[in-house]
Amino acid sequence: MGRRLKKLKKIRLHREGTHTLVWGGAALLLLNAILFCAFGGGLALYVMAAACVIVYLIVVNFFRCPIRLFEGDTEKVVVAPADGRIVVIEEVEENEYFHDKRIMVSIFMSLVNVHANWIPVDGTIKLVRHHNGNFHKAWLPKASIENERSTVVIETPEGVDIMARQIAGAMARRIVTYAHEGEECYIDEHMGFIKFGSRVDVYLPLGTEICVKMGQKTTGNETILARLA
Repeated sequence: MGRRLKKLKKIRLHREGTHTLVWGGAALLLLNAILFCAFGGGLALYVMAAACVIVYLIVVNFFRCPIRLFEGDTEKVVVAPADGRIVVIEEVEENEYFHDKRIMVSIFMSLVNVHANWIPVDGTIKLVRHHNGNFHKAWLPKASIENERSTVVIETPEGVDIMARQIAGAMARRIVTYAHEGEECYIDEHMGFIKFGSRVDVYLPLGTEICVKMGQKTTGNETILARLA
């Protein structure tokens, strides 16, 4: 397909960050203007202004949205849905949808990672479900079932169901999911976005070949997470 002939290196900002960046930038400018008018400058105020610029640039970095096209055959391939680090690879009992044992692979996203999430497999969306919950630290095991989360189940062209679960963290307060039940979906498409620190779990059938290891860094829509049997 033409969309996979060439990998684009262009970086843009995600639309989910528009209001945060505009209103956050305006608030920081107003705060610094008030302080300079009130106190007339000084080293402390210049240091504070520099700190505000650094904080704003960190937030800008958080809302990066790189355009990535997966290179290679997508048949039976599961790509990483997020940038981050592998924190869990284990066999678990999945009781929300499958009600059987699955291999869970979890990617933790820190504040410095891109927080856009990608569709991990080609297929059809079978289920999209949002669950309210707690805001435990995202790397804790209980976060997978107790935190606020959004579950997406995709059936591949071969009839294999896989689940991707977006999980809020201690700082995350908004999960956005773009997937809709009944729609066809493809690798390269965005699945959603999670604001400010979070995690994505992928549940795979037993017998799946896992292609990553604990602690490994992942690049969303580029790193091959697994190959389905």
